[in-house]
Amino acid sequence: MVKINVLYEGQLHCTLTHGPSGSVLSTDAPKDNMGRGEAFSPTDLVAAALGSCMLTIMGIVAAKHNIDLKGTTVEVSKEMVTVPLRRIGSISVIFHMAGGVPQDKRTMLEAAAHNCPVHKSLHPDVQTPIQFIYP
Repeated sequence: MVKINVLYEGQLHCTLTHGPSGSVLSTDAPKDNMGRGEAFSPTDLVAAALGSCMLTIMGIVAAKHNIDLKGTTVEVSKEMVTVPLRRIGSISVIFHMAGGVPQDKRTMLEAAAHNCPVHKSLHPDVQTPIQFIYP
């Protein structure tokens, strides 16, 4: 179990503290939802979690197979919907893979990304188009 403490600072701004490490980050409501947009919104964190989780799981699998993913980047785009209620409608994920990933290992790495815990935790109504671009 991991504890995260959240302090409401007022004006739709929160400070989050990660119990095990003491790392701190802030959230703010987005400008289109009464906020100032001065930090990640809570739904931005969901999108960021998806991208980083997918790449982390790929990294675990890559390490087991002596594949170097250093330099791989992920572009995550989140879109909100408002009907029938405000929620995340889609999170698009584009991987720009590092050079040198063997052709015969790509399917295995891509399957690892699709099976990350965050991806498996998202509601099925959230669309998650995923693309892998190799040099």
